[in-house]
Amino acid sequence: MFELIALMILSQQPLQPVAEGVASYYTVASSSALTASGEPLRDDLLTCAMLDGEFGHYYLVLGENGNSVVCKLNDRGPFAKNRVIDLSLAAMRRLDGEAGLVKVQIFHLGPNPPPFD
Repeated sequence: MFELIALMILSQQPLQPVAEGVASYYTVASSSALTASGEPLRDDLLTCAMLDGEFGHYYLVLGENGNSVVCKLNDRGPFAKNRVIDLSLAAMRRLDGEAGLVKVQIFHLGPNPPPFD
């Protein structure tokens, strides 16, 4: 949540979510070794897959529990019904250490987001 507030202050404009719904995750074991962008799929990187969006752009994913993660879009998906984003294993663990599905809001940050952490 802190990242979202900081981003709104830095940008001096309200952020509107580009999508809201359910996030799931996928792993190297359950998917192809390469993403749609041509990058290798790695469980330890903060990446995501969405049906729309430009590869290389970053998205802030805010979970209903208040946890958030910034992910780089490098793949297409999810292809499961009623899902808005697939997260890497590392990204999902940042949102919720135990869950496989999380309700989220997604905010587009662009190709060069402000640094977090």
